[in-house]
Amino acid sequence: MTFALLFSLVFHAVLLGLTFGGQGIGLPGFGFPWQDRRIEVPNLRILLNAARGTAAEPSTEPVAEPLPPVQAVAQKAPMPEAASPPAPPVPPAPAPAPASSESATAPSAPQPTDQPAAVALVERAAPEEQQQEVARRELERLEAAQREVAREAAAKQEAEAALQEAARLEAAKLELERLEAARQELALQAAAQESARQEQARQALAQVEATRLEAERQASAQQEAAQVESARLEIERQGAARRKAAELEATRQETARQAAAQAEAAQRVEAERQRAERQAAAQQEASQQEVARAEAARRLEAERIETERQAAAQLEAAQQEAARLQAQRAEATRLEAQRQAAARQEATRQEAARRQAEQAEAAQRLEAERQEAARVNAERQAAAQQAATQREADRQQAAQAEATRQEAARQTAAQQATAQQEAASRQQAAQAEATRQEGERQAAAQQAAAQQEAASRQQAAPSEAARLQAERQEAQARREERLRAIGRQLNEEADRRDAAAAAARQLPYSLSTARRARLFGRSDPNAELIRYAEAWARKIQMNMTIDLVREAAKQPHTQPVVTVAIRSDGTVESVTLVRSSGVAAIDEAIPRIVHSQANYPAFSPALASEYDVVEIRRTWHFDVAVRLY
Repeated sequence: MTFALLFSLVFHAVLLGLTFGGQGIGLPGFGFPWQDRRIEVPNLRILLNAARGTAAEPSTEPVAEPLPPVQAVAQKAPMPEAASPPAPPVPPAPAPAPASSESATAPSAPQPTDQPAAVALVERAAPEEQQQEVARRELERLEAAQREVAREAAAKQEAEAALQEAARLEAAKLELERLEAARQELALQAAAQESARQEQARQALAQVEATRLEAERQASAQQEAAQVESARLEIERQGAARRKAAELEATRQETARQAAAQAEAAQRVEAERQRAERQAAAQQEASQQEVARAEAARRLEAERIETERQAAAQLEAAQQEAARLQAQRAEATRLEAQRQAAARQEATRQEAARRQAEQAEAAQRLEAERQEAARVNAERQAAAQQAATQREADRQQAAQAEATRQEAARQTAAQQATAQQEAASRQQAAQAEATRQEGERQAAAQQAAAQQEAASRQQAAPSEAARLQAERQEAQARREERLRAIGRQLNEEADRRDAAAAAARQLPYSLSTARRARLFGRSDPNAELIRYAEAWARKIQMNMTIDLVREAAKQPHTQPVVTVAIRSDGTVESVTLVRSSGVAAIDEAIPRIVHSQANYPAFSPALASEYDVVEIRRTWHFDVAVRLY
């Protein structure tokens, strides 16, 4: 590409150097711009005037007088550029080469404005016409000789110029071939150097990469080895930088040498100076670009190595920071162990106190549960007893009716027995009277027997009456005892009903009779309810309740959902697990946490006027503390 461009430039320069329409004969010649004059040659004007006072005298001297100017013209004709105007008294007139008798100017630069002056001279000095004609002819002859000499000189110069141009073109061609060969050689050398440099750079990069990988691998094992490796990498980087600087310096010197050779070639070939300068400038620009690329590559390599060094330094700093953090963590662990030991001791103390409180609370709860069970049992028994009482009342009414009937029957039987006894007594008395009368009629012996028998019968009658009276009294006593037992039972049932009514007035609010509010989130139209729930949650979250569940919370678990019912006086009514955590220890610890913070604040008057029990449902989360969401 460069050779074709150079050849095209040379060919067009030779083509533009051809000169057509010259004064010589033969083929067209070559002309060079620096051989042409670029300034206008001043016209040389000659005016022939008669001497003052001799115009009427015919003489041949005037013909000789103008000759010196003509000779001057002949002498000045070969070098028209050096001509100067005549003396001031003589007005200028065209005189390089008169073309005709009507004009005194050269044929190449006619001056029509000067013709009237020449005609005036002819009319004024008619005797001088012949002299002027002779001078004109002499001027024509001299001018023809001058033209011939100039043509020969021009032809000679053209031939010499053609020879010089041919020699110059040949030399330029040889120089171009030499420069092209040198350029190709330089390109091959540059390509070889570039490939060698790239290979070295690749090897250096591979070596640096391997070194970096080795350094990273060893850095994880030993910090000291990383420092030694970083120092070695720094030395290698400096060595690579020095080698790169040496290569750049050699490239710069080679570029300077090539530039000097190109400058010398440009001085030898003046016609190709500008092109050679452009080529040198292009090569210099390419070299500068190559140097810039090399510098950029070196800078990138240096930046990469610096980045690796910084990475190694950062790694070392990170390792030191890790060691420092490890030491801090160890110290923090030790302090945490001490704190935990103290916390465990405190927790043990609190746990003991809590257990005592829990035991007391458990005893209270058991007592309350026992009382509640007794109350429920009493209610159940009361209901059963009420039904039994009703049945017993019915039974007693039936029994009373039966007893009344039996008593009436007994009294009737007793009356009948009394009547029978009285009748028997009367009969016995009659019989005794009859027997007495019969005995009186019978023997005296039988009278004693009859009297004894009568005495026996008289003694037996009071005993039977006493027995019957005793039976009657015993039956009455049994009846009264039964009535008293029924009265006592009725009194006991009345007492139980009164006790149940009194207990009903003091029942806990967990029953359906209590006014309840349920808050299952953080929003509710009742602002007092929201404030109370937030205050309750803060009390659990702000205290060290996490200690009760810290170890259990380390096990995998789900976040439990718990509903806590709080009475208006701040006591806990119940703790209900809506969703279990999956860990029994956590599920057991949640009620302990809730009860450990009791009693909670009592309801505000506005809240207490509306509700007796508030049920708060929260999702429990355990980390460094207990979080309620």
